[in-house]
Amino acid sequence: MDARDAELKKELNATLQARRELGEEYESALVDSFLEKVDQRIDGAVDRRVRRQMAEQQMVVARGARGPKPTDSWGERFGFGMVSMVLAIPLSAIGGGIAHLPGLFVTWAGIVGVNAFQAARANPSLFGARRRRDKDGDRWED
Repeated sequence: MDARDAELKKELNATLQARRELGEEYESALVDSFLEKVDQRIDGAVDRRVRRQMAEQQMVVARGARGPKPTDSWGERFGFGMVSMVLAIPLSAIGGGIAHLPGLFVTWAGIVGVNAFQAARANPSLFGARRRRDKDGDRWED
């Protein structure tokens, strides 16, 4: 058990004991007092957490490092491809039904374009972009 939890438990026991001794007429005042202490604890914990996160962000900025890139797993790429293929069916029907063959071409050009953009985002070297080290040799640049 954490020392802060033990202290809060003592406060609760003291509040309950005071309620027994003073009676029900002071119950709301005792509960309000206890809740105020709990609220102060929560505010303190949130303040510490926010300060720690701000300090971590400042350290990242001071070091000049970029934040971590989200990983693009095989499952995410496969899921994106499957969703685009499922959506291609009704989009093809709409495009072909309204504008016939030209509408179908435009629809599929859009589908291919979205998938090409996703592939280029996931793998920059796919379409000729090369990565190189910066002048210090620390990081990779696009």
